[in-house]
Amino acid sequence: MKWLLGLGALAGTAVLGVAGYTFLVLAPGLPDLDAVTDYRPKIPLRIYTADNALIGEFGEEHREFVAIKDMPKVMKDALLSTEDARFYEHNGVDYIGAGRAILADLRGGFHQGASTITMQVARNFFLSQEKTVNRKLKELLLTSRIESALTKDQILELYMNQIYLGQRSHGFAGAARTYFNKPLKDVTLAEAAMLAGIPKNPVRHNPVANFQKAKQRQEVVLKLMLTRGVITENQYDQAVHEKITVTGKQIFDSRADYVAEMVRQKVVEEYKEQAYTSGIRVYTTLLKADQDAAYEAVRKNVMAYDQRHGYRGPEAFIQLPSDSEERDDAIDDVLKKHPSSDTLLAAVVTEASPRKVLAELASGETVSIDGDGLRFASAGLQAKAASALKIVPGAVIRVIKDNKNRWSITQLPEVEGAYVALNADDGTVRALVGGFDFNRKKFNHVTSGWRQPGSSMKPFIYSAALEKGFSPATQINDVQLSQTTDEVLKWDPRNDDGKYEGPVSMRYALAHSKNVVSVRILQAIGVQHALDWLQHFGFSKDKHPANLTLTLGTGSVTPMQLAGAYAVFANGGYQVSPQLITRITDAKGQVLKSVPVTKVDESARVIDARNAFITDSMLREVTRSGTGASASTRLGRSDLAGKTGTTSDAVDGWFAGYAANVVAVAWMGYDDPKSLGGREFGATLALPIWIDSMRAALAGKPQIVRAAPEGVSNAEGDWMYQEWLNGGGVRQLGLEEAPAVVTPPAQ
Repeated sequence: MKWLLGLGALAGTAVLGVAGYTFLVLAPGLPDLDAVTDYRPKIPLRIYTADNALIGEFGEEHREFVAIKDMPKVMKDALLSTEDARFYEHNGVDYIGAGRAILADLRGGFHQGASTITMQVARNFFLSQEKTVNRKLKELLLTSRIESALTKDQILELYMNQIYLGQRSHGFAGAARTYFNKPLKDVTLAEAAMLAGIPKNPVRHNPVANFQKAKQRQEVVLKLMLTRGVITENQYDQAVHEKITVTGKQIFDSRADYVAEMVRQKVVEEYKEQAYTSGIRVYTTLLKADQDAAYEAVRKNVMAYDQRHGYRGPEAFIQLPSDSEERDDAIDDVLKKHPSSDTLLAAVVTEASPRKVLAELASGETVSIDGDGLRFASAGLQAKAASALKIVPGAVIRVIKDNKNRWSITQLPEVEGAYVALNADDGTVRALVGGFDFNRKKFNHVTSGWRQPGSSMKPFIYSAALEKGFSPATQINDVQLSQTTDEVLKWDPRNDDGKYEGPVSMRYALAHSKNVVSVRILQAIGVQHALDWLQHFGFSKDKHPANLTLTLGTGSVTPMQLAGAYAVFANGGYQVSPQLITRITDAKGQVLKSVPVTKVDESARVIDARNAFITDSMLREVTRSGTGASASTRLGRSDLAGKTGTTSDAVDGWFAGYAANVVAVAWMGYDDPKSLGGREFGATLALPIWIDSMRAALAGKPQIVRAAPEGVSNAEGDWMYQEWLNGGGVRQLGLEEAPAVVTPPAQ
């Protein structure tokens, strides 16, 4: 009996000792609860279109904060059923639950942890994962304090937004986006159960890392929900058999990688590292439909050009080991070096013949390609094909699947393309595609690609000529200059098509992009006048040559700059500044910065309304009867205006134009400049991108008929300034002896 008393005294002393150590030694050193009482989750920078489509996210942690009142019931039920069924009943430490867990383990039932959600919050926010007595005692103290400081709903809110769930995802909302590409409110019972099963081992048991184990864990969660009466037998059966599609990565609502990067740079410049963690949201001027159409148009037409110019051969070759495991490792290693480009997937050929090719994707799937799917690369399947072209086992190729699930061999294009569209009335950017694939080349051709504009520069020279007495009806001699008696011009420019038509109107010359006529015009008005005039459109004088090649576009422009310049013709003579951001908010939606969109007014006028009107009328002729006529035919509109551009040797292809209030520029070329081909022009390269993009941008917009401004007349068969009526102005040039350029009479 005495020994029992002694043992009891010893136990009591031990308890008192532990209690004393806990409250006197450990408690004073515990951290403050600010991290949970003033919870500030690390929420990434997110970027949206004007119509709220997510286009970019930047930050170390994928997280979306969702208030507990907005948490879907199915998600809370799934989590509580598996992690802490008595959460709303205990005071932080579930002694009953712990006892049940021990009994269940002893009986071989479902493994149940004894840590409550509050204990996990204490551990996740304040403690390490080490398994020591000290850490456990601290955990119990912090659990008690958290339970005293916060309500149950607040604790659950913390847990559901903070918990790590694999793939850089924190919180269930972020995980729903990562794994299922949907907002948390839309997850099904099956998906919620799969998410609820991840906390046990988020690194290995998430559905991307190991779908089979994630599925097994999901079924355990569903069984627990059924056992606890949270779901019915019918719901259980449906959820167990539901097919779950796992994306495993953030898929944005619209593809606008170049815009997202532009915005990221601006926000980080202003908000520094806080930009990545404070939940800043940036709203751009992009429109989702316009952006989606532009992205698809650039991809489609760059690939169409690439297909026209033939197969270049596999991207790489590897030796395939005979051992199956070594072979799989070799395929995995090489495909990591050749990431997918949207729908263009890299694959390693395992079997090859002129009739059939088998290739393995990074996912492990083997695809079979035959029939028309081999046509593009048929030269590489011939017995006598050159080694660099030949498709053999071990070759790394690109494959693509059509909408009928048929596979074809394709390739990554070497050529680049770009497109930008602005609202001509206020400068807001509606769509921007800076290149074929941002992940492959981050260089933004729209904002940083300084290239020769070719004939897309001619309208500005013609606009300058209007100020010197020319009109669309002016007759100009389209004759090769080397065949004239011109002693001033030592350079001999040629028309692209090699054809010369004698006297043609200035309107006809622009519509059919007559080089010789354009040179004659510039020679007549003077290079200096033209250079000065270009500055009205936002061009940099030092980017353009002070000689007659100026009219053929031998200077340098960016697509963004060219779009802004054409906007002056589109809006009646006003200069606009491209605008991309309208507002920046914090995580709670409070506006940090607002940039109002304002329409142009007279203070922004840079050219006379008469000049803009007459130049516009000539640009409309380009799309009615000239080099851009296919645009009017394919879009079924008569209010289109624009100009093709092809540089010397077809190094660059352009189309710049507008309709309604949308002005857009498309470009195609190689980063390392070289010819795009002798039969390629702006009309075959860039115009198709423009047409496909503008089809969406102009949908539902009425056609615009411009009213003639005061001071212009059509009394003599074409538009001209009224002061040039009755024989005034420049009526002909180069037909016999070119008349001197006249000066307008005093007003």
